[in-house]
Amino acid sequence: MATQIKLPEVAAGATHAVISSWQVAVGDQVTVGQQIAEIETDKAVVELLAETSGTILELIGKPGDEMEVGSTIAMVGEAGESAAAPEEVTPAAAPQAASPVASSVASPVASPVSEPVATPSVTAADTSAAIPAETVQASGRQRVSPIARKLAKDAGVDVSQITGTGPSGRVVRRDVEASVANAPVAVEPMAAPVAASPVVAPQAPAPVSTSASKELASQEYSSTYSTVPHTSMRKAIARRLTESKSTVPHFYLNADCKVDELLALRKKINESSQVKISVNDMVVRAVAAAFEDVPEANVVWGPDAMIKYESVDISIAVSTDGGLLTPVIRGVEKRSLSNIARTITDLAERSRAGKLRQEELNGGSFAVTNLGMYGTSSFSAILNPPQSGILAVGAAGPKAVVVDGEITIATIMSVTLSADHRAVDGALAAQWLAAFKARIENPLTMLI
Repeated sequence: MATQIKLPEVAAGATHAVISSWQVAVGDQVTVGQQIAEIETDKAVVELLAETSGTILELIGKPGDEMEVGSTIAMVGEAGESAAAPEEVTPAAAPQAASPVASSVASPVASPVSEPVATPSVTAADTSAAIPAETVQASGRQRVSPIARKLAKDAGVDVSQITGTGPSGRVVRRDVEASVANAPVAVEPMAAPVAASPVVAPQAPAPVSTSASKELASQEYSSTYSTVPHTSMRKAIARRLTESKSTVPHFYLNADCKVDELLALRKKINESSQVKISVNDMVVRAVAAAFEDVPEANVVWGPDAMIKYESVDISIAVSTDGGLLTPVIRGVEKRSLSNIARTITDLAERSRAGKLRQEELNGGSFAVTNLGMYGTSSFSAILNPPQSGILAVGAAGPKAVVVDGEITIATIMSVTLSADHRAVDGALAAQWLAAFKARIENPLTMLI
């Protein structure tokens, strides 16, 4: 009998995920542990591995389709075997199937999550053909993904008039986007004349100069725009940062670090090392060393207790086309500079390629974000919950400083520490920042 491969809960609390790509085709032989698909979550693309061996009989859903967690996305069995699987009927679905009319009257708006309707097996050919909206509505069971329903509501589109192209005629994001793009421009009807109203001769419009006409035309042109639907990653970033600024009491500390010795040491290391070391690599190492000096600051706020970390796990902010990702480097205090450099390069490359694993995005008590390469002198960063600290690093540049009572020129790098006041008090944060400054200004201490 054919075996169903169901969409797992690839991220904690996830109810839906998107099929990013299929790595197999119908008729291919697969073994246990072989990658068969890439599944997109809010923040990463996760590999889906086969849990049974056999022949791929059917692939349900196309790349880009949003699927419910627990839904069947593929069938595996013996070559030539039918892909049909027995229908799954839950106790809640049985009475509904017996009286579809009563169900539609009692609940005129069907929920795609809560309505446990058994669906027949769908062939590979069926997944590419849309089920007419009228047919789906007649049964009272139009299937609409949550993101499609949200987009339709925001755009003022009647989702019941949209033809679904997803599995079993489900309306998905691309259907709503296509409907919005093809919708005719609404023309506001003219008001009907009132019979008893006196007729007033219209006044002649004031003449408009040529320059004014050009200005009006320019304003009209500049008011045009296009809408770009939010990706799941962008919505996740917005949700987490809004939650952070709304619920976490941030406070900020600044420090100017003299980095002439750091730059000189980096130059010497890179002259003989096969792995090129960046300033950011040395900053990450200094962060770990500062936590060794002030271990009391290596904590995060928990609902019932403070969570104290024994190792230094640091998130690195990586900018991608889809948004900001923060993969975690674990045990930084035990790593060499060359190991840190290789790890950061690998995580950054896989972040931009969408190849991070979910566990590489979880955990960590601290983060480092660096905008110095863009010429930004200083900035303040938003905490990434549940982490209790993030260090914003600016560009290093020459500044006039006073040394032993005399004015001299030094290379100064400004940093800003954002901290969660629930977990880290001001004095403790100041101690940690002082330890970081001492380490970054005396870089040899990071190598001992």
